[in-house]
Amino acid sequence: MELVDHAPAEAADAALAQRVAHEGMLRTRGLRVTRGRLAVLDVLAAQPHSDADTIHQGVAILEPGISLQSVHNVLGALHEAGVLRRFEPARSAARYELRVDDNHHHAVCSRCGRVEDVDCVTGEAPCLHAPAPAGFAVVQAEVTFWGLCAHCAQSER
Repeated sequence: MELVDHAPAEAADAALAQRVAHEGMLRTRGLRVTRGRLAVLDVLAAQPHSDADTIHQGVAILEPGISLQSVHNVLGALHEAGVLRRFEPARSAARYELRVDDNHHHAVCSRCGRVEDVDCVTGEAPCLHAPAPAGFAVVQAEVTFWGLCAHCAQSER
């Protein structure tokens, strides 16, 4: 009987695979691979839907001394290159996520602010087909569902 714990090795393999994927994504988008960019991507992979302050806190653990302004600069460059998605729920700071290849929506808890993804109901962008002004081509629709997450709804009972 073997009682060896393989979890640390598997976690290290997963982290390495994620790092290689992030480096490839940056290069594919024509961006230099930097420690700051990789740290931001690592934090967002672990904590999707984070705001810049939360991302900065996570990045500072990986890259001590990095400024909030540097994190904002990285987020701006990654958003501009299409590596991450930026969205702004009402009454909240902008949030960031790595899920960019579809036109999904978000459900936001009115109490705790938790954000969860909601897949597009029609299966293709822009998910909504509202009448647009003459000559206006809609390429993306953004829908935010507001309510209580499962945890907050449970605590209300």
